[in-house]
Amino acid sequence: MFETLSDRLTSVFSSLRSKGRLSDADIDATTREIRIALLEADVALPVVKAFVTQVKERARGAEVSQALNPAQQVVKIVNDELIGILGGETRRLRFAKTPPTIIMLAGLQGAGKTTLAGKLARWLREQGHAPMLVAADLQRPNAVQQLQVVGERAEVAVYAPEPGNGVGDPIGVARTSIDEARRLQHDIVIIDTAGRLGIDQEMMRQAADIRDAVQPDEVLFVVDAMIGQDAVTTAQAFMEGVGFDGVVLTKLDGDARGGAALSVRHITGRPIMFASTGEKLEDFDAFHPDRMASRILDMGDILTLIEQAQKTFDEEQAAKMAGKLTSGENFTLEDFLEQMQMVQKMGPIKNLLGMMPGMGQMRDQINSIDDRDLDRIAAIIRSMTPAERQDPKIINGSRRARIATGSGVTVSAVNNLVTRFFEAQKMMKRMAGGMGIPGMPGGAGRSKGGKSQKKAKKGRRVSGDPRKAAMGKPSAETPAEPKQGGVLGNLGGKLPPGVELPPGFDPSKLRLPGQK
Repeated sequence: MFETLSDRLTSVFSSLRSKGRLSDADIDATTREIRIALLEADVALPVVKAFVTQVKERARGAEVSQALNPAQQVVKIVNDELIGILGGETRRLRFAKTPPTIIMLAGLQGAGKTTLAGKLARWLREQGHAPMLVAADLQRPNAVQQLQVVGERAEVAVYAPEPGNGVGDPIGVARTSIDEARRLQHDIVIIDTAGRLGIDQEMMRQAADIRDAVQPDEVLFVVDAMIGQDAVTTAQAFMEGVGFDGVVLTKLDGDARGGAALSVRHITGRPIMFASTGEKLEDFDAFHPDRMASRILDMGDILTLIEQAQKTFDEEQAAKMAGKLTSGENFTLEDFLEQMQMVQKMGPIKNLLGMMPGMGQMRDQINSIDDRDLDRIAAIIRSMTPAERQDPKIINGSRRARIATGSGVTVSAVNNLVTRFFEAQKMMKRMAGGMGIPGMPGGAGRSKGGKSQKKAKKGRRVSGDPRKAAMGKPSAETPAEPKQGGVLGNLGGKLPPGVELPPGFDPSKLRLPGQK
């Protein structure tokens, strides 16, 4: 959604990194490029003016002029202002003190309200709630049937007493749904209301009547993020005609320029609460302004990536695998297949890589990734016998031909997988052994051959002065005095005054107790 804006802003900031100090001309040129990037992204003009003015004022302030790296400080300012435009902090749902909590969805036809109702219900069910969907859109053909199908896929109850297709009273359905939720002990009611292709008085009046009949705790305005400037106009009309508490963005996975997301919140003053990023029911989550700003500036979204991993990976299983790797045990093809399947559950590989910092510069390579390649790898591994998965070294030529036939690939594809797996296995073993690096487990103080090398002893230092060298070196004519041992050695080689030794007695051979 924000690829164009992200690319433009990244190129603007790359030109600043080479400057040790920013002049007023640099700041003007930078804010001019930011203005163009926002306008190209279809951001509303009032929002662009307010944003650029604030960035320019802060960039000329003390926080940039006194910074060690002014370019990084400008990036931080833009990031802070983006977070502010997107809402500042994540807005959570308000729950009723006495259940059920009533959530009403409003918006134009085609914005994706019915599908979003199922996504929201599934998300709340995973949070531990018991939601119920209410089919109050009785105008659009097959809207009731669509909600029932979506509710079945989301594994939540659906209240649909009227057939729809122009038959039934939507206000009465909304009113009776509250009693039904209390009777069946549902703590959340999500009401799907009718929309129109355009704004008209009849739609506004019906939405306002449903609001007055059920007194919802939250009214969420569902807006298609791909309609550009019309999103702002529609949001203003709904704000005046019905009123709403929060915004839900749909179709954020589209290729539109995404200016609606940066405009709606600033124009209406209502926070963006949820975002839909795909067609599947699980492609839905709370909207985090700081994470979205980080994605736009190509700084990644590590927190969302971690949250997805925590939802997908089993903690006990992950700990077991980590222990296996660090202990240096063999990492088998069975383990590799298991890890690959868990990664696939987190979503498309393109989306996961897109959450990593700096991946905007590799967008073309990421877009060329095909998730079906992982399916082919899984098919190859599943065509192996348990013994071959545990010990790939036994896979000879005939076995590779059989595996290729069973998985529907070429023999070269099997060869590539086995070769790459052996390389990865060697790398993991080196990491487990510390790779010979001091301080790493298994690698401290090791040298070639696994034996510790001892430092060579230094010889006696000889002075460069010939006279001193001659004094310190015994001559050949005068032999050096032997070292005195025993008692005489302990007395410094001399006897005390008045002491005489008997004839033939060698004091050097006399040893005190404990001397060798």
